[in-house]
Amino acid sequence: MTITVKVEEAGFRPASRIASVGVSKILQIGSKAAAMKREGLPVIILGAGEPDFDTPDHVKQAAKAAIDAGETKYTALDGSPALKKAIVAKFKRENGVDYAVDEITVGTGAKQILFNAFMATIDPGDEVIIPTPYWTSYSDIVEVCGGTSVLVPCDAEAGFRLQAEQLESAITPNTRWVLLNSPSNPSGAAYSSADYRPLIDVILRHPHVWLMVDDMYEHIVYDDFEFVTPVALEPRLKERALTINGVSKAYAMTGWRIGYAGGPKALIKAMAVIQSQATSCPCSVSQAASVVALNGSQEFLKDRQASFKRRRDLVVSRLNAIPGLQCRTPEGAFYTFSGCAGVLNKVTPKGKTLLIDTDFTDYLLEEAHVAVVPGSAFGLSPFFRISYATSEAELVEALDRIERACAALKS
Repeated sequence: MTITVKVEEAGFRPASRIASVGVSKILQIGSKAAAMKREGLPVIILGAGEPDFDTPDHVKQAAKAAIDAGETKYTALDGSPALKKAIVAKFKRENGVDYAVDEITVGTGAKQILFNAFMATIDPGDEVIIPTPYWTSYSDIVEVCGGTSVLVPCDAEAGFRLQAEQLESAITPNTRWVLLNSPSNPSGAAYSSADYRPLIDVILRHPHVWLMVDDMYEHIVYDDFEFVTPVALEPRLKERALTINGVSKAYAMTGWRIGYAGGPKALIKAMAVIQSQATSCPCSVSQAASVVALNGSQEFLKDRQASFKRRRDLVVSRLNAIPGLQCRTPEGAFYTFSGCAGVLNKVTPKGKTLLIDTDFTDYLLEEAHVAVVPGSAFGLSPFFRISYATSEAELVEALDRIERACAALKS
């Protein structure tokens, strides 16, 4: 039997599940900025979401030792026993939360942990509540997994934090998860115990709602802010919460691709099923290095935290001195999320009117050669994100350029 295929039907046809998902605006801006640099333009890129520090030497040495010892084979599906034990110890030591080894999962970065969890739990029609501004991968992963993202705007006046009344209003019979990130990418906002408590009380009143928390920036907090994770505050949440973390930010191990989480045994087991058909185990050498990162001295974190704080203070003070910009002081991470409403509807030297935050960030890239990310990429406008995980000298030069660019705008 011969099957005739029309020419127009023979081309590539993407799956409908990715129809609303595209390459992130962050990557698009980074790609354009990198191309401009290759052309010889002096572009400063303030969009990278990774520390500019190197992986600590003792962690790198552990990886080399693992290679020399032949630890280059498959490990257990969702994490080696040694790494799971190190994660159990970390949760108990730093967070006051007791997990068993079979309540721990390890994946190829925290993004895979998120994907595994949503793929294992979301059915069509299920909803995930996500406060905005938010890391854009959250909603894209939900959509790919067949769920619906319920985006709840959280403004600067509320510290970019979800409020209890907003959460209560957003919950429906279809709500499957609430996803919180503290400290936050992109805003740097963090939830204290007092901030979390009203939200926890709302979730406790709705037994069908589970809580997912992304604690990736746990060790990058400032001004005596005390980090806390919700399960430590409310043990009753433990049986319906997934606590996600990783080694990427604290240990400058973004390329090593190790994320992990603690959660109920049944959920962890279901997530392992997804991972078994996706990537299988994470890199064995990266796991060996992560054991040493988690079990070793954490003293170096203080110096790195202090360095980030100096840069944060520099960026916040300089931005707030520029007419038309407003920058809240973040509690953690290495981002500022600044309002730019005061420069909108102004005209550039080339005669273009800035109508939205994307117009402003495009202007900064094209005319000032500074790459930043518009708030619209994170679900909240008109703002823009700066990553200050770069040298102070580059930050000073970038801020000088932003200042000059804003001064050149006409009403």
